[in-house]
Amino acid sequence: MNNTTYSIKKSEIESKWYIIDAAEKPLGRVAAEAAKLLRGKHKPTYTTHMDVGDNVIIINCKEAILTGKKMDQKVYRHFSGYIGGMKELTAREMMNKSPEKVMTHAVVGMLPHNSLGRQMAKKLRVYAGSEHEQIAQKPEVWEVK
Repeated sequence: MNNTTYSIKKSEIESKWYIIDAAEKPLGRVAAEAAKLLRGKHKPTYTTHMDVGDNVIIINCKEAILTGKKMDQKVYRHFSGYIGGMKELTAREMMNKSPEKVMTHAVVGMLPHNSLGRQMAKKLRVYAGSEHEQIAQKPEVWEVK
């Protein structure tokens, strides 16, 4: 009996393109599905220490919804490093200014916080509207449940 665990090789990794429509869907649900696809957890060949995930395109980010009072109570902060350099924006301000950043922030937060996660994040494309530039890749539609 063979007691070895199968491990996928780099040459055997096949990545597809998926498109997710975020219109009228909760932002977190869409982000969770995108993170799952980017990591490759939907595949039987999933390996924790390798990037076996697929490329993901998210469209209609400006139409994604935040439930409850998150639009006014959720705050995005970033710090420049200088005195008084703390910037704060509410989710509503951020969605009006750049909805792509809100979605990207949510998805990247669900990926590993190391070099592997940064490599996975490069395979994410986010668009505010329904138009995207990856038509040549023939992306398959992925339904968010």
